[in-house]
Amino acid sequence: MRVTFGEFALDLDSRQLLGRSGEIHLVPKAFELLKALIENRPKALGKRELQERLWPDTFVAESNLAILVSELRAAMGDSARRPRFIRTLHGFGYSFIADAVETSDRRSRDSSGSLCWVVWHRRQFRLAHGQNVIGRDPSAAVLLDLPSVSRRHAQIVVEIAGATLQDLGSKNGTLLRGQRVTSASALQDGDKIQVGSVTLTFRARTPGSTQTQT
Repeated sequence: MRVTFGEFALDLDSRQLLGRSGEIHLVPKAFELLKALIENRPKALGKRELQERLWPDTFVAESNLAILVSELRAAMGDSARRPRFIRTLHGFGYSFIADAVETSDRRSRDSSGSLCWVVWHRRQFRLAHGQNVIGRDPSAAVLLDLPSVSRRHAQIVVEIAGATLQDLGSKNGTLLRGQRVTSASALQDGDKIQVGSVTLTFRARTPGSTQTQT
């Protein structure tokens, strides 16, 4: 299950908060806090209820909860004074106030058991079974918010038989292994994909592989 809000997506299966540039690191307690607030939206959750959920059978100072909220806001660029996502109810607790959409996230768990992703610097973008758009569009699976990248620049289609790369009529073109992509082209593990000024590395593995994700 994936919950999308603003420019972010919370993947409940992989326990990831995803933003425009890939995964945003959250400590486990911060992830659980965000999950609780989103699942109970728009209901406000009291501080005691949240403390019992996050630290069951353990006494912790109330400041610990406030610190987690601050970490979440910092991670999402939110503000306590002008909140977009998390609102403080002074003397009570917190609520999630943004519009959110729940979707069934069929990641590459098809019957072949394949797993595909692309890497840009230290960022990893997991690819779902089916179409995965690369571009500046906020809904893109591989979101690259750069001037040289078109809104819907290219796409990777993941199927049981393998993955293919297609250019979507981009302004600056798409290169695979140094060659311009003019039709659907098969992808192999380790392939270099150039999208505008960005070079991505396509990675793929199957169950039983000892390959390290890099």
